Amino acid sequence: MPPGGGLGPADVERATTIRALERGLQVLHALQARPIASLHDIHLATHISKPSLLRILNTLEKSGFVSRRLADGHYRISSFAGIARKRDRHARVAEAAAPILDRLCQKVRWPSDLMVPAGHHMERRETSQPSSPFSLNAVHRTRVGQPVGWLLSAVGRAYLAFCPEREREAILKTLRKSSEPEDQMARQPERLNRVLAETRARGFATRDPSFTGGHYGGVPMDDGLQAIAVPLLDRTKVHGSINILWIKTAFTVEQFAAQHLDDLRSAAAEIVESLRRHPKS
Repeated sequence: MPPGGGLGPADVERATTIRALERGLQVLHALQARPIASLHDIHLATHISKPSLLRILNTLEKSGFVSRRLADGHYRISSFAGIARKRDRHARVAEAAAPILDRLCQKVRWPSDLMVPAGHHMERRETSQPSSPFSLNAVHRTRVGQPVGWLLSAVGRAYLAFCPEREREAILKTLRKSSEPEDQMARQPERLNRVLAETRARGFATRDPSFTGGHYGGVPMDDGLQAIAVPLLDRTKVHGSINILWIKTAFTVEQFAAQHLDDLRSAAAEIVESLRRHPKS
């Protein structure tokens, strides 16, 4: 050993590697290549056994390097860890929302979705529907990426009512060019302004009576549900909107809001606060 107790080149050369750390880094490399991956995907990429992978992923998740999507249990490198590759701006919102929507579902039992803007429609980025004890009888409702229209849905109205005027006008300009029946209110400014003013006045949005849940595979569907929704309002910016869904024959909107609106608002505030604590790098 060199004078002073330091390590010399020969000592460094003979030093062994830490196998567990090597395998953890393998997993992170696999997730860098495939930002959203199932356990099986990571197994195929790393050839690490699934029981070992579960231990590695659990360790990485507890350390804040990996998070798990609520909708399907798939893994991703955490946006908040500082090592994730650049992703679209809504990935952070979905990651922040996942544990909060899970806790909300555990409390109220009915499920929630996180919806974000996606051009001429909104898009589901996270959902607690797999965690709810209530079956909503629609497997596709858990799919991340499912589109929902702006003007008749509770989530769309919640977003439009509270987003900046310039952003709202840009969205409506796009919708005015649409020939879809669900977008025709964009060409009825008096009616739409009245709906959005009512939404702002009561602080939450509901579905239009004509809204049946959107489309699946290009076919209109009636999901038999009702919803209340609030925006993820961060001062003058809106990150998205979240809802709580229930079977519409179980409660009126007034009954459900009286029981659960405060819980929904608290969840929205918690998501926004999480995003503030972890600003984009």
